[in-house]
Amino acid sequence: MKSKTIALELDFPTSPEAIWSHIANWESQGDWMLQTKVWVTSEIREGVGTSISAFTGPLYRFYPRFSALGLLDLMTVTAWQPPLRCDVMHTGKILRGVGSFELVPVTPTLTKFKWSETINAPAAALFLAAPALIFLEIGVRISLNRLRKRVLKGSPE
Repeated sequence: MKSKTIALELDFPTSPEAIWSHIANWESQGDWMLQTKVWVTSEIREGVGTSISAFTGPLYRFYPRFSALGLLDLMTVTAWQPPLRCDVMHTGKILRGVGSFELVPVTPTLTKFKWSETINAPAAALFLAAPALIFLEIGVRISLNRLRKRVLKGSPE
């Protein structure tokens, strides 16, 4: 088994609390995550033990019948430290590993958002998935910029 980590950082000119209210609202993540629908699948709605599913695929939000063209990501929250950190364990058949949102206060009005994913797979699978991982990184970068715009506009959750 080998691992591949993708990590991105983005500065937000606001407090961690302003960002946290957007990322901790699971169902609204589909509003800023590119081509993704997110829903909670456990009775626990927040905190350690919350189970979340996210489906990412082209056109899925508008045409669910295209689900064969995407990926279902099953996650369980393993660390919950509002408003600074949330870690998840990816438990799906295809996507396995850990993910993290970390909000680091730089000043009272500047926060560094750190996003990372470590994907575990056989070496051959990681090699074959390399092009998809590049698109994943690009998609996450676009999504974080969408989140940043949403937070700065003060969009409702």
